[in-house]
Amino acid sequence: IDSEHVEARSIDLANKFRMGQGKGWTTLQAFQSLTYPYFERLLWDTLGEDIVNNKYDIVHRITPMSPTSPSPIASRCEAAGVPFVLGPINGGLPWPKEFDTERRREREWLSYVRGAYKLLPGHKQTLDAARAIIVGSSYTASEIPQEYRHKSIEISESAVDLSRFSLPVKEGISEPLSACFIGRLVPYKGPDMLLEAAAPLLRSGKLRLDIIGDGPLMDDIKKIIAKESIDGSVELHGWVPHQQLQDIAIRSDIFTFPSIREFGGTSILETMALGLVPVIVDYGGPGDNIPDHVGFKLQMDSKRNIVQELRQVLTRISDKPDQLLDMRRKGRDWIEQKYTWPQRAGQISEVYRWVLGQRDSRPQPFHWQSA
Repeated sequence: IDSEHVEARSIDLANKFRMGQGKGWTTLQAFQSLTYPYFERLLWDTLGEDIVNNKYDIVHRITPMSPTSPSPIASRCEAAGVPFVLGPINGGLPWPKEFDTERRREREWLSYVRGAYKLLPGHKQTLDAARAIIVGSSYTASEIPQEYRHKSIEISESAVDLSRFSLPVKEGISEPLSACFIGRLVPYKGPDMLLEAAAPLLRSGKLRLDIIGDGPLMDDIKKIIAKESIDGSVELHGWVPHQQLQDIAIRSDIFTFPSIREFGGTSILETMALGLVPVIVDYGGPGDNIPDHVGFKLQMDSKRNIVQELRQVLTRISDKPDQLLDMRRKGRDWIEQKYTWPQRAGQISEVYRWVLGQRDSRPQPFHWQSA
């Protein structure tokens, strides 16, 4: 198998979904949850004898990431004496109560009963059998029952491929100040909130904005741009292959991403590797991954109040853009210290050593906000 081609194609497909070209993402996730037990049955039919005969030291279930999907083979691995590692699992982040309208527009009906999975027998059996449970966010960590937290390790699911986001950080600040948004154009990502908040600066020529992505809000976005008379300061790029993102993003000084329900927010980290300073909502993955000293964090609130606070933050940045220079350097350092794939591999290796008895203590949790 051409592994490099497979990896590139997988990333490309994932980013099509992220930017709005993939259709039926929720349906796909539901389908995967229904078919996963069958996949594990096929897996056991193929590899079960080898697992029982200790050909493998560890069985690590990486996907699906949803904590709602139990593993039928976890207890079989336990019975065979082979350590079963689960995760990273992530998800279940509640919709902010201030955005119930957006939840309905996203057709997130299952959010009403999302917690019911904890009552399913397969869920408890999976956690019982796992030697280690890797969780990908602080919220998911808080959802692990107390009786299993002694074998739970917090490791962020997000990291950056620095070979793909490799352009050198630009010198100085753009004139006018330049911002970008990367993501699917859907209600919870907040591209409409961004345009509404930034409109006065865009109209006055103090700010320019690149919007990278596509989705059902594209027509609405175009209408807002026309209504606010800001077409000269906003460029709509549509869907862009992942390999080409840095070529556009590097032009910007700040990454403006007011998403109100983000599990990871990898695009934030990727743009930080290029020197962009993030402006995000302090909730979910972005709140976990971005400390105060490397970005601007908006308080979760009503849509109206987020727009108002975002406008104030953008205005302050525009008035004193030199403040970005120090944050840019600290943000790049933060990525290099905390969010590379070799670092993630090292953390997972320590989990393996622990479950194999090669180290006495549980690996230290990944502390998102620690320096």
